[in-house]
Amino acid sequence: MGLTRTLSIRALTLITVLILVVFFIVIILGATGTSDKILQAMVNEEVMMLRQSLAKTIKDPQELEKVIEIRKQGLMEFYGLTKPWYVRLPDMAWRVLTLDLGKARTLKTFAGGNKVSDIVMERLTNTIILVTSATVISAIVGLVLGVRIATRVGGILDRISSYLSAISYAIPTWWIGIILILVFAFLLRLFPFGGLYSTPPPSDFYMKLLDILWHAALPVATLVIASVGVWIYTTRTIVLNTAQEDFVNAARAKGLPEELVRRRYIMRVAAPPILTNVILGLATSISGAILTETVFNWPGLGRLFYDAVLVMDEVVVIALTYIFTLVYVVARFLLEVLYVILDPRVRY
Repeated sequence: MGLTRTLSIRALTLITVLILVVFFIVIILGATGTSDKILQAMVNEEVMMLRQSLAKTIKDPQELEKVIEIRKQGLMEFYGLTKPWYVRLPDMAWRVLTLDLGKARTLKTFAGGNKVSDIVMERLTNTIILVTSATVISAIVGLVLGVRIATRVGGILDRISSYLSAISYAIPTWWIGIILILVFAFLLRLFPFGGLYSTPPPSDFYMKLLDILWHAALPVATLVIASVGVWIYTTRTIVLNTAQEDFVNAARAKGLPEELVRRRYIMRVAAPPILTNVILGLATSISGAILTETVFNWPGLGRLFYDAVLVMDEVVVIALTYIFTLVYVVARFLLEVLYVILDPRVRY
């Protein structure tokens, strides 16, 4: 009963965080006047285009202004500018919280639709192919090499990994991406410069899949190079610190086999912090990689967020912020449950 009650409190706390994130986004967009300026600019642009179109057919200036004014009032009502921001934006936030994401102001799907849910789902697959795949590769390499290095502290592999982790952490991903493009796309011509498909894309499903993987090779390599060193060093540090605990030395003093000590006394205890990095890394990967996706012109959620901020499509900005926070909340709650299963010392 105590465990259930504690997990329920944690769930409510995380849900509160989710609501507060959306609340603060609404406050920032509304109280600063950013939302009104964005929508007013969109109305003015549409009115200007309408004026140019109607001027060719309506010669009477008074009649033209009357038609334009009627159309302008209709646009003001459509975008909600006839209402104050504290009435307009909370309604939008509530619809987002209930996953009724609505329609984007400017951005569209590849097919031309403007439903936010369709735009997000269309880009989500691309982000999983790119960023999540790179995260999985980095995590696997980091776990395998990190555990191996932790048992051979001070060796050549340990020193090399320490230097590589510092270098990979310090080098910006966009710089690595540009270098890979110059070498493998421009000089060697082994991979494309960017994009999701070739032009025109293959019609066969399997050829299309291979084409996507071919285009994803360089951006995935960029993200792996930028993060694998940190994964290796973090895993090595966690396992090494656990291996120096008193209970591990006591197990060895009892004469237990080293393999049993490593599996039961080291890896079992080191699993929760390592799992935290893996779960939160996968959750973060859903938000995409803005710079890498921009450099390689990859249409993922990171690039979508960049485009939404660039054109100030507030509906998409709020929806993406909510989705990213929702994924984080789910990941955090999953960790709360897994901690109890993996670490026998954790008891609420």
